[in-house]
Amino acid sequence: MRLLVNLATGPENPTRAALALLVARTAAAEGHEVRLFLAGDAVQLVRPETAEAAHGIGTGSVAEHLQALEDAGAPIALSGLSSKARGVAVDGGNGFELAPPTKLVELAVWAETTLVY
Repeated sequence: MRLLVNLATGPENPTRAALALLVARTAAAEGHEVRLFLAGDAVQLVRPETAEAAHGIGTGSVAEHLQALEDAGAPIALSGLSSKARGVAVDGGNGFELAPPTKLVELAVWAETTLVY
Protein backbone atom coordinates (compact mmCIF):
# COMPACT_ATOMS: atom_id res chain seq x y z
CA MET A 1 0.00 0.00 0.00
CA ARG A 2 1.13 3.56 -0.72
CA LEU A 3 0.59 5.79 2.31
CA LEU A 4 0.94 9.56 2.63
CA VAL A 5 1.10 11.07 6.10
CA ASN A 6 0.43 14.81 5.98
CA LEU A 7 1.49 16.43 9.25
CA ALA A 8 0.80 20.08 10.10
CA THR A 9 0.95 19.73 13.89
CA GLY A 10 4.22 20.83 15.42
CA PRO A 11 5.96 20.93 18.77
CA GLU A 12 2.99 22.70 20.38
CA ASN A 13 1.25 19.28 20.42
CA PRO A 14 3.99 16.64 20.67
CA THR A 15 1.54 13.80 21.32
CA ARG A 16 -0.30 14.36 18.04
CA ALA A 17 2.92 15.01 16.09
CA ALA A 18 4.59 11.89 17.46
CA LEU A 19 1.46 9.86 16.71
CA ALA A 20 1.64 10.78 13.02
CA LEU A 21 5.30 9.78 12.89
CA LEU A 22 4.63 6.57 14.83
CA VAL A 23 1.93 5.55 12.36
CA ALA A 24 4.23 6.33 9.41
CA ARG A 25 7.07 4.41 11.07
CA THR A 26 4.83 1.42 11.74
CA ALA A 27 3.57 1.35 8.16
CA ALA A 28 7.14 1.51 6.81
CA ALA A 29 8.20 -1.31 9.14
CA GLU A 30 5.32 -3.39 7.80
CA GLY A 31 6.64 -2.95 4.26
CA HIS A 32 4.30 -0.26 2.97
CA GLU A 33 5.55 2.58 0.77
CA VAL A 34 5.42 5.64 3.00
CA ARG A 35 5.88 9.31 2.18
CA LEU A 36 5.49 12.25 4.54
CA PHE A 37 4.69 15.90 3.94
CA LEU A 38 5.27 18.32 6.82
CA ALA A 39 3.67 21.75 6.65
CA GLY A 40 2.90 24.61 9.00
CA ASP A 41 4.37 24.22 12.48
CA ALA A 42 5.32 20.58 11.77
CA VAL A 43 8.42 21.69 9.83
CA GLN A 44 9.96 22.73 13.15
CA LEU A 45 10.11 19.06 14.18
CA VAL A 46 13.11 18.46 11.91
CA ARG A 47 15.31 20.73 14.01
CA PRO A 48 17.45 18.29 16.02
CA GLU A 49 16.89 20.18 19.28
CA THR A 50 13.14 20.26 18.79
CA ALA A 51 12.95 16.60 17.75
CA GLU A 52 14.91 15.55 20.84
CA ALA A 53 12.68 17.57 23.16
CA ALA A 54 9.35 16.44 21.65
CA HIS A 55 7.87 13.36 23.29
CA GLY A 56 4.25 12.37 22.97
CA ILE A 57 2.23 10.93 25.81
CA GLY A 58 2.00 7.29 24.79
CA THR A 59 3.22 8.02 21.26
CA GLY A 60 6.97 8.12 21.77
CA SER A 61 9.90 10.27 20.78
CA VAL A 62 9.79 12.44 17.68
CA ALA A 63 13.57 12.05 17.26
CA GLU A 64 13.37 8.24 17.42
CA HIS A 65 10.50 8.14 14.94
CA LEU A 66 12.32 10.43 12.50
CA GLN A 67 15.44 8.26 12.76
CA ALA A 68 13.42 5.10 12.11
CA LEU A 69 11.79 6.72 9.07
CA GLU A 70 15.20 7.77 7.76
CA ASP A 71 16.50 4.23 8.31
CA ALA A 72 13.47 2.88 6.40
CA GLY A 73 14.17 5.25 3.50
CA ALA A 74 10.84 7.06 3.82
CA PRO A 75 11.17 10.46 2.12
CA ILE A 76 10.00 13.48 4.10
CA ALA A 77 9.03 16.61 2.18
CA LEU A 78 8.84 19.90 4.06
CA SER A 79 6.72 22.76 2.83
CA GLY A 80 9.22 25.26 1.50
CA LEU A 81 6.93 28.17 2.33
CA SER A 82 6.33 26.96 5.90
CA SER A 83 10.04 26.29 6.37
CA LYS A 84 11.06 29.71 5.12
CA ALA A 85 8.51 31.44 7.34
CA ARG A 86 9.86 29.58 10.39
CA GLY A 87 13.56 29.79 9.57
CA VAL A 88 13.91 26.04 9.03
CA ALA A 89 16.67 25.06 6.61
CA VAL A 90 17.53 21.56 5.40
CA ASP A 91 20.46 20.40 3.34
CA GLY A 92 18.81 17.33 1.78
CA GLY A 93 20.29 15.03 4.41
CA ASN A 94 18.20 12.79 6.64
CA GLY A 95 15.73 12.26 3.81
CA PHE A 96 14.33 15.79 4.11
CA GLU A 97 13.59 17.95 1.08
CA LEU A 98 12.02 21.37 0.72
CA ALA A 99 9.00 21.20 -1.55
CA PRO A 100 6.38 23.49 -3.11
CA PRO A 101 2.62 22.95 -2.69
CA THR A 102 2.57 21.00 -5.97
CA LYS A 103 4.56 18.25 -4.22
CA LEU A 104 1.73 17.71 -1.75
CA VAL A 105 -0.71 17.42 -4.65
CA GLU A 106 1.63 14.94 -6.37
CA LEU A 107 1.90 12.83 -3.22
CA ALA A 108 -1.86 12.89 -2.63
CA VAL A 109 -2.44 11.59 -6.16
CA TRP A 110 0.29 8.94 -5.69
CA ALA A 111 -1.07 7.66 -2.36
CA GLU A 112 -3.74 5.01 -1.98
CA THR A 113 -4.43 6.35 1.51
CA THR A 114 -3.70 9.74 3.07
CA LEU A 115 -3.66 10.35 6.80
CA VAL A 116 -3.72 13.91 8.08
CA TYR A 117 -2.55 14.98 11.53
